[in-house]
This record gives sequence, structure tokens and C-alpha cells, in this order.
Amino acid sequence: MDLVRTGVLLPLKAEQWAGADPRELVDLAVRAERAGYDSVWANDTLLGAHIDPLTILAAVAARTERVTLGTAALLPAFRRPVQAAKAIASLDLLAGGRLVLGVGAGFPGRSEPEYAASEVPWPRRFARLDDTVALWRQLWGAEGTTSFTGDVLRLADIPASTRPYRSGGPPIWLAGATPAALARTGRHYDGWLPYPPQPATYAAGLADISTAALAAGRQRDAITPALFATVLLAPDVPSGLRAVDEFCRENYGLPLDVIERIQTIVAGSPEHVAAGLSRFVEAGARHIVLRIAAPGLDGQRDQLDRLADLLLGVRDPVVSPRP
Repeated sequence: MDLVRTGVLLPLKAEQWAGADPRELVDLAVRAERAGYDSVWANDTLLGAHIDPLTILAAVAARTERVTLGTAALLPAFRRPVQAAKAIASLDLLAGGRLVLGVGAGFPGRSEPEYAASEVPWPRRFARLDDTVALWRQLWGAEGTTSFTGDVLRLADIPASTRPYRSGGPPIWLAGATPAALARTGRHYDGWLPYPPQPATYAAGLADISTAALAAGRQRDAITPALFATVLLAPDVPSGLRAVDEFCRENYGLPLDVIERIQTIVAGSPEHVAAGLSRFVEAGARHIVLRIAAPGLDGQRDQLDRLADLLLGVRDPVVSPRP
């Protein structure tokens, strides 16, 4: 039987904790651990004021003992790859091996300015991502000076780097759902962290990943099937969706009717939210990362506590095999 794990994304955008001490974000992570969540996550962006994900997770590592610490998702293109390998290994050491790296290559129509600010070309971004991950894994296992030759990255005489807590480094999950991303997840990555709007789409993607994994000589259970979902508890579905619409406009500058065609969004009564998440569990998801669509830290804390009780039913072990 597979245990369904649940986690929560910290609200790192400045507008989400405006008027509060940002150190309360660490308190929120501690609260999540005490409430029984399995993981705490941090996202990554250069668009606007935002707490850096690796920095906040280092602070959370010092205040927690049990929860997995994850990035949902880190965009490696924003950082020099060798320096990033050292920073990630250092975080994994400080967390006692509790780190999981969700990584991505950005979203068309949104991430191009971030690439420009990082002085990294937008074309071939997926090959750059795969190269960066391969380089990290090589550095984390190298005994001394090493070199790397990939499709995009080519580095010679790289000094020995910091070793992470675990041999081979933390698990790396890919955030992406295109056919190419599914194939790459099956071949190279340790987990899958998408946000498809429909459970059937999730199940189909997971089946494609399993096919790619088996073709590459890997076992399908080597890949953790996760899900990134935006949720909000509300008196009913209409009021919940109105609140999520405001959240989408503030975060993306786009209305809900655009975002819900791209992302997993479940809002409404506790029963409705539990049922919506359970449908993804039935489709194969085994680690659900929740982004709470509530404004302000008070709203986040309230929803965090209420969702903890709701998730007890969603997290029960399930017998049905994964596709």
C-alpha cells in the first residue's frame, strides 16, 4: 500500500506576507510540521519581490526536524550551475538529507524576462536544464577536479564541490507535462511534479512516464508521482472560485478562467476539496503539494489548520496499484 503524502507551499511573494514580519514564514513551516504535513515547499521567481527559496528552506531546516523540504519549483537557469551545486549540497547537509529539488525550465509568456535578467538565453532551455541536473549529480559524486560536456554546458577543470548529505544528492523532480517532459522524467528524474487541471490528464501522463522509464531500464517506482494543486476552503464552490479568481489576478495578472485551463485548482467546501484531491490520488498521485489561495499570513494559517484535518482522509493508504 502506498502512503499519500501532503505538503504546503510557503507564501513567499512579498504581497502575500505584507504587513507581517517575513520571519513568520518560518513559523508557518513549523506550524505545518506540527499539524502533520509531510513537507514544506518554496517556489522560485525573479518577477517582483520574493524570498529566495534556498534561503528560506535553510532557515526552515534549522527550526524543523521531520518534514521534507522542497522547491516547487526551482529554476536552475537563474543561478550559475557550479555555485548552485554547492548551495544545494549545503542545504541538504543542513537539512539532514530532507531536501527534494523540484526543478523546471520556466513558463512561456511569463519566464522570458527572468531568463533575460539572468543573462541566459531562452532557446534550448530544456537541454540546459537537463545538463545542469546532470552536472550537479556529477559534482556531488566526484572525488576531485572534474570536467563536464553536455549539449549546452561545457566546463573544464571544475574544482571538487561540497558533498550533499546523501550519496548522489537529493532527489530531483521535474515540473513539466509536455510529451517531451514526460519522456525526460521517465529517463532521468526521480519524481514528477505537474499541475494538470484534470485527473485523466494526470493518469495519462503518469502512464507515459512509466513507459519511458521501462524503456530506459528503470523501474517505474523509482519516480515519485507528485501533484501541485491550488486549494481554498470556502462555504461553497462559487464563493471559493471567486476568491481564487482574485488570487489569480493578483499573482498572474490573469483571471481564473484562464488559469484553471492550465493548473489544478480545487475550491469550495471541505467535502468538495477532499473529493477533488482524492480523484488525483485515484489517478496515481502520491505526494500532493498544496498552494493555499488565501491572502495574508492570517488567512494562510487558518487554511493550513483546517486543511490538516481534511487531509487525513486523503492521506489514508490506498490499495489500488499505480498506473
